Amino acid sequence: CERCQCHGEDKNTAILYTLLSQNLHPGRAQQRCLCHQRRTVRLRTPHVTCQAASDVLVKTISFMKNLPSFHLLPKEDQLLLLDSCWVPLFLLGLVQEMVTFEVMEAPAPSMLKKILLSGQSKGQELERTQPTLAAVQRLQCCLNTFWTLDLSPKEYAYLKGAILFNPDIPGLRASLYIESLQREAQQALQELLQPLHPEDQGRFSHILLVASTLKSIPPALITDLFFRPVIGDADIAELLVEMLYEAPGLCVP
Repeated sequence: CERCQCHGEDKNTAILYTLLSQNLHPGRAQQRCLCHQRRTVRLRTPHVTCQAASDVLVKTISFMKNLPSFHLLPKEDQLLLLDSCWVPLFLLGLVQEMVTFEVMEAPAPSMLKKILLSGQSKGQELERTQPTLAAVQRLQCCLNTFWTLDLSPKEYAYLKGAILFNPDIPGLRASLYIESLQREAQQALQELLQPLHPEDQGRFSHILLVASTLKSIPPALITDLFFRPVIGDADIAELLVEMLYEAPGLCVP
């Protein structure tokens, strides 16, 4: 990465950091960098943002539950689609609901405390991971790009269908049927765009291209940023399954 405080003018700090890192992780001191982009962050207003994110997640699962074609699929395929597509669908929901958020730098873990307690906490779990500033900025960039498209409610609905019914997920039993559902959603979106934006012939391809960027956002980032402050160590995948099958109207705790 670019030159940062790890290798800056304060050589004494850099040397101290190197020595402490070698105590914690021998042979790995050179792999860590404290540059601005790699610093960990957290939500500035977690109570407000996490509540808004939880509401969007409930609406996302409700969208899936209310699709008759989704319920016609084998349950194994439903679970695969849920696991693979909940993040891009959730992000689309954030865009549609105009959910914005800010982050702040997370407190740095005490290196000295880790050294002093090393060997005394072998049975304890590692500290939770925090999103990096670079990852959050990439996420916000994707969301901002979608906002510039100014999609209509119908455009969102058809695009969600095209994302949900992804026939390329490994292990699907009804991949051909899912592929036909995706084609139907894409065709409906394309037909909708022609009268709405006759002057923009490339809008359909542009929407699909921008939508593909959402799939590059890792689920761990979304979970750690929006839901870990609420659900703690609970498994987000298990909560999603419960929301889909077991309890109508269930909200993220």
